[in-house]
Amino acid sequence: MSKKLTKNKKKALDKISKISSKKFSLEERILLIKETNFVKFDASIDIYVHLGVDVRFPNQMVRGTVSLPHGTGKNVCVLALVPKDKELEVKKAGADYVGLNYIEKIKSGWTNVDVIVASPSIMGLLGDVGKILGPKGLMPNPKMETVSINPEKSVKEIKSGKITFKADRYGIVHSSIGRISFSDQCLLDNIKEFMKTIIRNKPFTSKGSYIKSVYLSSTMGYSFPLDLKSFMKK
Repeated sequence: MSKKLTKNKKKALDKISKISSKKFSLEERILLIKETNFVKFDASIDIYVHLGVDVRFPNQMVRGTVSLPHGTGKNVCVLALVPKDKELEVKKAGADYVGLNYIEKIKSGWTNVDVIVASPSIMGLLGDVGKILGPKGLMPNPKMETVSINPEKSVKEIKSGKITFKADRYGIVHSSIGRISFSDQCLLDNIKEFMKTIIRNKPFTSKGSYIKSVYLSSTMGYSFPLDLKSFMKK
């Protein structure tokens, strides 16, 4: 039994079918994403980058951080696990939760945060919660710059739009790069900065085609391929 198309979905599909064979610039793709968005909330715009890497090998893992010029439009909830003398500084930097007492809460199953920042001296205390934080991608990691000797700086950067990324087991990096409400130029700036960082993080052991495809989509919307040449020539 087929699902009935809503009026907005039908309108979006009609538009897509008329232009499916055409090639579009990045700017035109952003406009198309907005024109085919049918949800009433401020949808997230996501990017999917399929990489030609084999993440089974540690030296081909692609992961890192990028500071999006205009942030993601999301209020990132940060927990800072720092020594007592650093607590006031990270609070002023914008941390939502601060203090080592949260380690006990995590042991009880509490993980209502997006990012956890920790001082190096605290990492030894997180051994018992690694099995909880690891699968959720919340374990502080020096490579993701969430283990820092300057945690207040890390918190401030995360709150200002710094995000982490990591290729999944299929070699795909997925990240939010803004909202439907963002101006076209802001989305363009964020996408270009994100792709520059992905390209800079190419493993030296990666052979052949590094970037296989790039797609852009909105929440509950349709995905559209982006022209690789616009990124690889930079």
